[in-house]
Amino acid sequence: MNNILIVEDDANISNLVKYNLSKANFKCFAERSGENVIHILQKTRFDLIILDIMLTGMDGFEVCKRIRLHPDFKSIPIIMLTARGEEIDRILGLELGADDYVVKPFSPRELVLRVKSILKRHDPDESADTVIELAGIKIDTEAHKITINGHEVPFTSKEFALLYLLVKRKGKVQTRESLLNEIWDVSSDVTTRTVDTHIKKLRKKLENYGQYIETVHGIGYKFREDIN
Repeated sequence: MNNILIVEDDANISNLVKYNLSKANFKCFAERSGENVIHILQKTRFDLIILDIMLTGMDGFEVCKRIRLHPDFKSIPIIMLTARGEEIDRILGLELGADDYVVKPFSPRELVLRVKSILKRHDPDESADTVIELAGIKIDTEAHKITINGHEVPFTSKEFALLYLLVKRKGKVQTRESLLNEIWDVSSDVTTRTVDTHIKKLRKKLENYGQYIETVHGIGYKFREDIN
């Protein structure tokens, strides 16, 4: 059974989310304060976090940022649940590392489906390669670890998923729209800047291997085949 942490200061919404996820056989824990999230994560293992933005004290953006910077919790999927539906807020949430962004008022059934979809994407696929090695790059999906020339480099969950997809499909162009859909599970009408921002971060972390991520102008990106 998957553990879900609901960080929401509106008791009615928190109870609604908890009720519907519990019916879908998820074990739910509710928290009202953003300041307590890291402490809670240190005590209990969670498979996904549903995070409100408009929290008293520390807001959801800052909570998301702290989770993504923490070495032990950076790979936990996060769904932001908020009344702030402006595009700039969605962009900021996704760029901080959120996996999905649900705007209030929302359909509880749709939220449950989104939770299931994200958890399915984060489950190890037994048929997939658990370790990919390419030149000095090693991607270990089971350990959720990437090493560059033998040294482990920290990657967020989104950066990890993006690099894994590009390397696994090396030589094949991936459009910005398809990357948004596969990795962020959002439609292309949100923005494509999120993809560009993450590609820039990937190139920097990959050091000399960053040059193998090619920009296909007007379309998207691909990982070059000629890497040895």
